[in-house]
Amino acid sequence: MRNVFRLLRYGWPYTLQWIPGVLLLAMVGLLDALRLALFVPIIGVVLQPGSTSNALPLFPSAPPRWRFDVHQIVPAWMHIHNVLDIIALALVGSTVIKGICDYAGTYLVNYAGFGTVTDLRNHLYETILRRSSSFFHQHPTGTILSTLINDVDRVQLALSSVLGDSLQQFFTFIFTVALVIVWGGRLSWALVLFVPVVITSARRIGRSVRKRTRTGQDKLAEIQNILHETVTGNRIVKSFNTELWETLRFKSAARRLFRANLHSVRVQSISSPLMDTIGSIAIALLLWLGRNEIQHGRMKVEVFMTFVIALFKLYDPVRRFAFYYNSFQQALGASSSIFGYFDAKDDVVERPRAVTFPRFRHSVRFEDVGFFYSSAEGEHQILHHVDLEVQAGEVLALVGPSGAGKSTLVNLIPRFFDVTSGRILIDGQDIRDLTLASLRRQIAQVTQETILFNDTVRNNIAYGRPETSRALVEEAAHNALAHDFILRMPQGYETVIGEKGVRLSGGERQRLAIARALLKNAPLLVLDEATSALDAESESLVQAALANLMQGRTVIVIAHRLSTIRRANRIAVLEDGRITAIGSHDELLAASPTYQRLYQLQFIDVPEPHTANPLAVSDAPACDPALPVGAEE
Repeated sequence: MRNVFRLLRYGWPYTLQWIPGVLLLAMVGLLDALRLALFVPIIGVVLQPGSTSNALPLFPSAPPRWRFDVHQIVPAWMHIHNVLDIIALALVGSTVIKGICDYAGTYLVNYAGFGTVTDLRNHLYETILRRSSSFFHQHPTGTILSTLINDVDRVQLALSSVLGDSLQQFFTFIFTVALVIVWGGRLSWALVLFVPVVITSARRIGRSVRKRTRTGQDKLAEIQNILHETVTGNRIVKSFNTELWETLRFKSAARRLFRANLHSVRVQSISSPLMDTIGSIAIALLLWLGRNEIQHGRMKVEVFMTFVIALFKLYDPVRRFAFYYNSFQQALGASSSIFGYFDAKDDVVERPRAVTFPRFRHSVRFEDVGFFYSSAEGEHQILHHVDLEVQAGEVLALVGPSGAGKSTLVNLIPRFFDVTSGRILIDGQDIRDLTLASLRRQIAQVTQETILFNDTVRNNIAYGRPETSRALVEEAAHNALAHDFILRMPQGYETVIGEKGVRLSGGERQRLAIARALLKNAPLLVLDEATSALDAESESLVQAALANLMQGRTVIVIAHRLSTIRRANRIAVLEDGRITAIGSHDELLAASPTYQRLYQLQFIDVPEPHTANPLAVSDAPACDPALPVGAEE
């Protein structure tokens, strides 16, 4: 029930649509029952040619003041007295009004339902975007997409069309039951015997449906994971000739989804025949009892016939209620995953009274910093007692073997992860005391993996700053040595570059990323040098663009090239999560065996400046899949 109340909170802003929508659908149920009640005078008077009565009571067995004659609903100014005309007018008029109320009520309820789900989806998307980096390492992309799309769709179906239809049927059921009780008298109490059977059966089936729905959604998320991996990694699939293997893997997942869906259908399909059986038994019993009532003069034939018609009319809502209940149970099952994301605890949380950091000016200092991550196997310590200070305007290069902790160290600065011991100070302030937005405004990042969006060149460069003028965008592109190749593109700066910049070469993608960092104009640059093999011309252009980017900024760079090493003011050597040496290039060559070995492997034996070096795999996960990206460096 907790999830039900949480969903209702999202519907609160649409109260002005919910209330009139529900009232209009209640009117639909009332008019539907009224049309049914007209069968009493139709059978008893209109279809009796020899009848001389001009009265058209809807409840002939009731006390005189409660019989409700149809003449009462016909305006006096219409001067209609013929019983056939009155019944025809009442029947057509109630149908027209019912149609108008049905249209307006259904529209308003669907408006409120779709609005509720839109707000829920927007909140979910915003929540996911604001989750810390560890969240994305624990939840596969396909699972997140499945929750955002499939689970939200389940809730949307329940809160829009199913809810509107169920409300209409509910009010029809309520008013029809009232008629059955009035007409049936003692007979109607026999229906009470069947209520516990219906409710108990529906609840048991509903619980099973909710469980099966959650299983089916999980299997669908598994399929989306495979789709995401194979579509984004299609070149690897092709290069390894694994199309057949991936197809078999997909078919296996699809088969599991097929079986899960069949289990769900097997449970849901019980509802309709079960309600059919219960309804038939009830009607058969009432026919037997009604015959005795007519024989003893306690009920008129036209009332009993209308009573039976009303019973059959009740049968349809009761049968549909099983479908509605199953749909709502499916929505509740889906909502458990949605609210699970809302309830997830972030590793990185902004403190309540965090201050806004104005502008970086002096230094970044690591004080006895340690970092570990937890997995099923236990805790894995990545950094140990790191003490390091970087002065404003300084270029610090980080070098070390694969898995030393280099990427983890730089990812702690913008608080993608929080230190587990020690602290990081920027201009003397603990970064945990600063707002995340103001801290991250101080930092521009260029990573090994160039992330571009399926948008225009201009929007990729001005990412996060859509109001930026064209002149500033072009200036950043000039400084990144990207302007010339952009102009050669079909629509220049308005060219859409495809998903992840697939229509660009590796060097072009890297220069666009550098232009984006230049436009941000952050005082602190965190650079993880790309190690992908480029041709000599692209390599030289990227290096020149990086030199422009580094100019006048404080730079912490994970270095892979000799040119970068020589440009650095100091070099820190990381080994097994510890800084084992720090100094200039010449000082480390003389004093650090680890640096000497890295220098010989990485620089002396590299015949071409663009050839991939032995440390190029340093960003590949080394152990547990829950390991934060870069935590192995």
